[in-house]
Amino acid sequence: MVKPLAFKGEKKVKKRKAASADLDAPAEKKIQDAAKDGQEDDSWVTAESQGDINGPIIIVLPSTAPTCIACDANGNVFSSILENVIDSNPATAEPHDVRQVWIANRIDGTDSVGFKGHHQRYLGCNDTGSLSAQSEAMSPEQTFLCISSPETPGTFNIQTARDKFLAIVDDGKIIRGDAESISFNTTVRIRMQARFKPKLKASKELKAKEKISRKELEKAVGRKLDDDEVRRLKKARVQGDYHEAILDVRVKGKHDKYS
Repeated sequence: MVKPLAFKGEKKVKKRKAASADLDAPAEKKIQDAAKDGQEDDSWVTAESQGDINGPIIIVLPSTAPTCIACDANGNVFSSILENVIDSNPATAEPHDVRQVWIANRIDGTDSVGFKGHHQRYLGCNDTGSLSAQSEAMSPEQTFLCISSPETPGTFNIQTARDKFLAIVDDGKIIRGDAESISFNTTVRIRMQARFKPKLKASKELKAKEKISRKELEKAVGRKLDDDEVRRLKKARVQGDYHEAILDVRVKGKHDKYS
């Protein structure tokens, strides 16, 4: 479930976390906390591939002044000025208005996506190329294909079900869906919440597994460890056989004690 959006400048309420008495708790708690932080990461990053596009997004248009696709409560689609941008760089854009945000829903078994607006209706493009967001359900008119641009990494061309492209007219004052071919005016940047980006989620989980001290490992084993044992256990945490390795080291310690 998508949590309520948080915009830049809003204060976050931190929840207190209960301590655990288990021997492995300090290390496991770090992983859980890091995973939770990843789930609550509401910073905005650039989608780099089709597979990234999921959850809350903004579609940044190639206009001179940074703008994005937005819609009002009646489903009228328009270009909206982006205020949260650093040095007019679209790669830093973040929304400041919920009307600028769309929820990207991937369609199972296809590469297509649907974009749901803040008013729970989907972005669509009719046979004349006009855009609106008035449908409560997805039909072919409400599905799009985000094609990565080979010339500019991190950008896309959004294709409609009629094989036309979304494009800006008059430097972004108008947005249509009837461009015949890919051009500068069809090239958009998709910004998304970091917690939905697969690569970032995997990276944070891996880093969390790597972060464990010698003291925590020794507490889990119940004795002092040598350098080789520490390296082995840290490697086991990354590879997923940490608990088996802990047991092996414990057994080895008992054998050494009585040999």
